[in-house]
Amino acid sequence: MSRFSCWSWCIGLVALLACPPPAGAQTAPLRTRNVVLIVSDGLRWQEIFTGADATLLNEKDGGIWDKEKDLRREFWRADAIERRKALFPFLWGTVAVRGQIFGNQARGSIARVTNGLAFSYPGYNEMLTGHPDARINSNEFGPNPNISVFEWLNTLPDLHGRVSVYATWATFNDIFNVRRSHLPLHVGWDLPYQSPANPRQELLNQLYRTTTRMDDEDVYDAFLQIPLLDSLAKDPPRVLFVGYGETDNWAHAGRYDLVLHSAHLFDQFVGQLWNALQRLPAYRDQTTFIITTDHGRGSGPVEWKEHGVEQKGSENIWIAVLGPDTPPLGERTQVAEVHQAQIAATVAALLGKDYRQAVPAAAAPIAEILGKGSSAAR
Repeated sequence: MSRFSCWSWCIGLVALLACPPPAGAQTAPLRTRNVVLIVSDGLRWQEIFTGADATLLNEKDGGIWDKEKDLRREFWRADAIERRKALFPFLWGTVAVRGQIFGNQARGSIARVTNGLAFSYPGYNEMLTGHPDARINSNEFGPNPNISVFEWLNTLPDLHGRVSVYATWATFNDIFNVRRSHLPLHVGWDLPYQSPANPRQELLNQLYRTTTRMDDEDVYDAFLQIPLLDSLAKDPPRVLFVGYGETDNWAHAGRYDLVLHSAHLFDQFVGQLWNALQRLPAYRDQTTFIITTDHGRGSGPVEWKEHGVEQKGSENIWIAVLGPDTPPLGERTQVAEVHQAQIAATVAALLGKDYRQAVPAAAAPIAEILGKGSSAAR
């Protein structure tokens, strides 16, 4: 090599090293190896960001029978910040400190569904497939014609057999189209343990068989939590969906006291799951939680009980994220609108996968969750 050629090569190398990476480029490998998507059905953004609603802490509008004083003692605080911490200690004490939460409309953060219907099956389809589908207009629609990000991830060699679903609602058999996807699902009132079961497991099976059911398709959240935690050691997934249903069920029943109690327990269950995973080497500091809801609800003394196109505001949701690749920006304010449809591609992107290559109709991932948001957006 001539001196001139060598000199030119050195100048080029120096220039290359000095040139910054393109805006938005991933400068370090993702640390997330496992993703858990957790949903509390129909849990309003109002409770998430401001805690218990004073206008519903009564018998007339909140359906509270005889424990209003106890409920106020447990969940009411004059300050909204303290009130939401009392209701959701894990969400605000851990997720908001170490992760991000979107959806406080009072502070310029909008998260919403785009399916135009704002009830469960259309919402879960949008969340899991990355796009709304106008054909899905009923909770009794039947098997989902769309491929979810969970089904797609299960086809990839490094994730096959490492994807699982635990949910209280039996309709997830259709939402995940179990006949086509062959995903392992534990949903509804299906017995959690197969024979032979040990005495502890058989006791829970017996409770599944004999407990009076509020809903024939929706098991109680607490019943789901036990086999979910038990499964982690035996069949540890890398991609996990967890769906809790009581916050929606008690709201439809007009029992605001039980909405608050089930929301508080939901927060406890999420914290319990997080701590259980952090104790396992395969999950510690390698796991991202995405926590959200499938739809919002109406407001006021009556419409809080329902949701859908006739209940204004039902399209408004919230999204929280905690994991090693998500900058700890806490409660997001004055940020770009985010959508439920972005969750599917975000799940995949956290695992280093491009879901939109397989499903071009899917919405883009939420960039800021992946640490790619601009400083202006923050």
